[in-house]
Amino acid sequence: MIRASLDHEYYELFSPTAMPKASGFLWNEAMMIHMNCRGYAVAHFMQPEPAKYSHAPNLEAKTFMQPEQPYYAHHPGRFVYVKDEESASVFSAPYEPVRVMPEHFTFAVGKHNIKWLVEKDGICIEMCLSLPKKDPLELWKIKVINRSQRQRKISIYPYFTVGYMSWMNQEGEYKPELQAIVCSSITPYQKYKDYYSIKEFKDKTFLLAEEEAVAWEANQESFEGEGGIMLPSAILKEQLEKGDARYEMPVCAFQYQLRMEQGEEKELRFIFGPAKNEEEIRLIRERYFTKNSRDEDGFCLAEKEYAAYIAEGKGCLQIQTPDEDLDNFINHWLPRQVYYHGISNRLSQDPQTRNYLQDNMGMSYIKPEIARRAFLFALAQQQENGAMPDGIKLYKDAELKYINQIPHTDHCVWLPICLKAYLDETDDYAILQEQVPFAQGAEVASVLEHIHRGLQWLIQNRDQRGLNYINQGDWCDPMNMVGYQGRGVSGWLTIAAAYALLIWAELCEAAGWMKEAQELREEVKVTNDNVNKYLWDGQWYARGITDDNVVFGISKDKEGRIFINPQAWALLSGAADEEKQALLLEAVKEQLETPYGVEKLAPAYTHMREDVGRLTQKFPGSAENGAVYNHAATFYIYALYTIGKIDDAYRLLRKMIPGPDLEDLLQRGQLPVFIPNYYRGAYRQLPRTAGRSSHLFNTGTVSWYYRCVIEGLFGLKGSRDGLTIKPQLPSHWQEAKAKRIFRGAELTIELKREAGIQETELYVNGILAEDGVIRNIQSAKRYKILVLLPLIKQ
Repeated sequence: MIRASLDHEYYELFSPTAMPKASGFLWNEAMMIHMNCRGYAVAHFMQPEPAKYSHAPNLEAKTFMQPEQPYYAHHPGRFVYVKDEESASVFSAPYEPVRVMPEHFTFAVGKHNIKWLVEKDGICIEMCLSLPKKDPLELWKIKVINRSQRQRKISIYPYFTVGYMSWMNQEGEYKPELQAIVCSSITPYQKYKDYYSIKEFKDKTFLLAEEEAVAWEANQESFEGEGGIMLPSAILKEQLEKGDARYEMPVCAFQYQLRMEQGEEKELRFIFGPAKNEEEIRLIRERYFTKNSRDEDGFCLAEKEYAAYIAEGKGCLQIQTPDEDLDNFINHWLPRQVYYHGISNRLSQDPQTRNYLQDNMGMSYIKPEIARRAFLFALAQQQENGAMPDGIKLYKDAELKYINQIPHTDHCVWLPICLKAYLDETDDYAILQEQVPFAQGAEVASVLEHIHRGLQWLIQNRDQRGLNYINQGDWCDPMNMVGYQGRGVSGWLTIAAAYALLIWAELCEAAGWMKEAQELREEVKVTNDNVNKYLWDGQWYARGITDDNVVFGISKDKEGRIFINPQAWALLSGAADEEKQALLLEAVKEQLETPYGVEKLAPAYTHMREDVGRLTQKFPGSAENGAVYNHAATFYIYALYTIGKIDDAYRLLRKMIPGPDLEDLLQRGQLPVFIPNYYRGAYRQLPRTAGRSSHLFNTGTVSWYYRCVIEGLFGLKGSRDGLTIKPQLPSHWQEAKAKRIFRGAELTIELKREAGIQETELYVNGILAEDGVIRNIQSAKRYKILVLLPLIKQ
């Protein structure tokens, strides 16, 4: 039912009903499209803010993507109706909207394209979606194959939804000179000043056909008639009626009548997307469907260019372990998702500051030069007092929107943590002396000074107990009522601040700045002491203290008794000594761990708690209210590797990937081609729905997951000295292999457990490295590494 292709380029699903929300996504820097196995789509493009060209059939709220996206019959999609002209039987590909079960079905999610193969009654439809590297366009190939033992007479109807474009102005018609259906609208507005920006929008949606169709329909209501979308009245006639839409809901539907001999194939190509005017569509046609001297057209060249673009995000690590499914995910799919976040900024023009910094922490392993630019760009928006904004404006006129209008207090924490990962990977300590302006523009300072001010802001933004204020949220956005009156504090943020200070102290020591390092370590101790005085509850750490001085996330709470973040970061900051570590690890295992990973909190809230906030109003087990919130889970996994809990860390690391057994895949409802931001939690309260994927692939999880694999599982961590190798393979693995790209060098690494080995031994090109560090690594050079590990009794 589900398998990886032999070349690991695709994951394949062989049923349209077993995992109806199974999906894949493609992107470039101008657009994103999320396609599910049945043909439904969510797509956005940038102009410069996110906009749609394929709308819902009603007036939509302005949102990006929704968790556990509900699909419905008229949900935006890309479909092909197929009619046998002799029997009048109808089916559709991929599966919607007709929902006739095919004899053969394959949904293949690839890294640079998405494919379907649907066969019914001897007629096979192959669909393939790709993108260009830069343009916000969908490139579609639809191949029809007659696999029956006789001549067939059929009509096929590519049907691409446009939806309710605008209550002000919308229409659609066929343009014969373009061989395209062009649907036009005007984005609604009220303020006259908005006109001058809206008039530049790409408010047309078009479906461009390479080959002329015999007929078409641009009016959705006329197309459906009384049969509805499942059996449209229009396709029961000999030909579509070549209608238009005039302030009616438009659609893009073509008809091709084919007489096909046994074994004959016919391929049609289409381009779907937004445009400003018809001249732009004409130029797109010319660019993509005109052949060059090598008999290649722009369509084929764009597919190749896009494949090369995606391949640039191949990552810095290839592994071979006893777990082939893990290998497939780490080698092929995880770096792709990390790359997507770093190269596209999640298709946002004002990404949350914490997201922007952590996404580029991951980019440090993929394209460190992009991470470097991003860190400098973010610091240029820091206030002179050290505070970071809630969002990073990516262009001059960008505005902070939605959640970025709510004050959060955690953004400075991520500066040293993310920059330290970049420095470990690159040894680019010169960046610390780069001169960067502050947001006010009057003062310029070094990156080092920017980080120092950010840390000082964290130290100063505390109450009389030395605990950090939370305002209307920290990392957890919907925890918005703990401190809105100005008194509530975040236990997690205080602990995370201690870790940020510790990280920067270690960096200062590596750079030889001992005085600064000592001052930072003293502040770490003071902070950790305050944490243990006010937040330790006997078996785990509290999440915070409200405006009314109520400690929450503690044993006496009936709901929200324990939160994962304070426990994870207490392991990182050093707040938890060995005794406290043992207690909190046991509490997490008993109360938060599930078959699908570790929950963010438990028990999930079932009613509003007004001194915590809207988090408690989310459905129990969804999102921040007790889901397996993977971003938080990776913090905990990274912490487990930090303290050497190798089997606990690996067990939770592996649970984050769907499968490998079929039962797990079906419960999650997702192919293992990305990590979602959450799986449903509340496992002990609502076990039937636990494990379901949110299908949201925008998540800070993946940067941390990649870091856990590189630096934790395989122990391949950079430093000022070179590359430190301290593997933490799970005890049941006897061997593994890896290829690591590090500072331009290629290291081929073999890891083995052997009898008689008492401590890890590292050999570099056959020579023993005494302290487990490979020094003087030279770019473009290859190294052969052997790591011998002690046997672990099972």
